[in-house]
Amino acid sequence: MLEITSAQNPRVKNAVRLREARHRREQDLMLVEGVRELSRAMQAGVRMIEVFVSDSLCTTRESKSLLDRLHGSFPEDKAFEIVKVAPAVFEKMAFGDRAEGVLAVAEMPRKSLADISFSPEPTATASAMYHPLVAVLEGVEKPGNLGAVLRSADAAGVSALILADSRIDLYNPNAIRASLGTIFTVPVCEAKSGEVLNWLREHQLKIFAARVDGSAPYTAVDFRGPTALVLGAENTGLTSAWAAPDITAVHLPMLGIADSLNVSATAAVLFYEALRQRMDIA
Repeated sequence: MLEITSAQNPRVKNAVRLREARHRREQDLMLVEGVRELSRAMQAGVRMIEVFVSDSLCTTRESKSLLDRLHGSFPEDKAFEIVKVAPAVFEKMAFGDRAEGVLAVAEMPRKSLADISFSPEPTATASAMYHPLVAVLEGVEKPGNLGAVLRSADAAGVSALILADSRIDLYNPNAIRASLGTIFTVPVCEAKSGEVLNWLREHQLKIFAARVDGSAPYTAVDFRGPTALVLGAENTGLTSAWAAPDITAVHLPMLGIADSLNVSATAAVLFYEALRQRMDIA
């Protein structure tokens, strides 16, 4: 297998273009960089188009194990091509300052609200651990925040994450990296806020909206049933769509001079409070 030694190679240049949202949308492709991220994408069944590898940069046990898996995947009819590149070329392709020696061009998973399902279906007698716990992020703008929320969602057993009126390019390389690949393991989709609200009601989830002026402390409400936790960006908060009579506004205590927490910090607190309550009676 020949090694690409020039960053001007058309395949390399096209992969680099995928750092930009416009090119990702036009091609419906994304970059997946890093051993954990690529491993989790493969486990989730994300379709790879081509995988760029720089052998000399794959120095860890984990990266070498991933290379073995890549070379062994679909031996009869390999669904993607492995492309060897020189270390200097790979470092040009790498996003930021991390170069673990593997980077893939892959199809972007496209899920809608209709693709989100819960298994097993919750019943009145089901253990609280089996009731759906859905997170909704409205208007969040920073890919790093999305990635951090996904990591907490994965850790706390959140059933799905929905982006409402998203201002984020879901498969921005920063979001993938910040999520450590959990963006491929937690069911995630995008929709308009009104559509999300209708979907939550149709699925009979009790809705809790995190607001600075919320009437109920987050520890004083019951998250054990089918639950949706809705959070907005810290600079703008939630829109009026989430101020309906059937939505409970909750708040976290703020004892200092700051008037809000980072959305990922708030999400982690709420996710783990829900998990604590559910484990208490599981």
